[in-house]
Amino acid sequence: MTIELERTHAPEKHHSHRDVTGGWLRPAVFGAMDGLVSNFALIAGVVGAAGAGRGAVLAGFAGLAAGACSMAAGEYTSVKSQTELMRAEIAVERGELARDPEGEQAELAALYRSRGLDADLADKVAAGLSADPEQALRVHVREELGVDPDDLPSPLLAAGASFCAFAAGALVPLVPFLFGAAGLVAAVVLSVVGLFVFGAVVAGMTARPWWLGGLRQLALGVGAATVTFGLGHLLGVTVS
Repeated sequence: MTIELERTHAPEKHHSHRDVTGGWLRPAVFGAMDGLVSNFALIAGVVGAAGAGRGAVLAGFAGLAAGACSMAAGEYTSVKSQTELMRAEIAVERGELARDPEGEQAELAALYRSRGLDADLADKVAAGLSADPEQALRVHVREELGVDPDDLPSPLLAAGASFCAFAAGALVPLVPFLFGAAGLVAAVVLSVVGLFVFGAVVAGMTARPWWLGGLRQLALGVGAATVTFGLGHLLGVTVS
């Protein structure tokens, strides 16, 4: 019988998950996409208004520097504010546990009953978890606030990821002009490739079809650049 059970039951397979709460993926993805799209659109607008040349290079560098700093500052402020709010709510929960541990234990037991555990088992689980105040705090924070108190997002990590990613994305349409490109064609080709590759990479990271992510980002970027090029051309004609 033992041999049959060993043959019919496959060994347990463990799997790991990627870090989805570290606070770097969203600003990095957003920064890279925003840098590429916004600087591509900015350079296209300048070329449409005044043609390729020193002005396009200066505009590209200005867009890279201003955008990267703005993105980093915005991400830092946003994540810092979010983290401070989380810490304030965690402090409230810590105070509730210190003031009324029995009531918090009863609240936890009621939560587990609502999720399908019978009353006796829910009481035992809540009592076991509440025996250690720090463990009880972690459980209450996860259940009530939906966050992990030991893994709050880092403002500095978010700001750094956003700055570097934006600068990398913004550099893509600027590269041809650094090598003396006289028109927008090379920047368009490089930006189109970059948009598709960035979109495909992000889609792969999120388990979406790579080609769909690439085409979606390509459409958004080309659409933005087309609008700004057209506006820049109209403005250049009007001003001249």
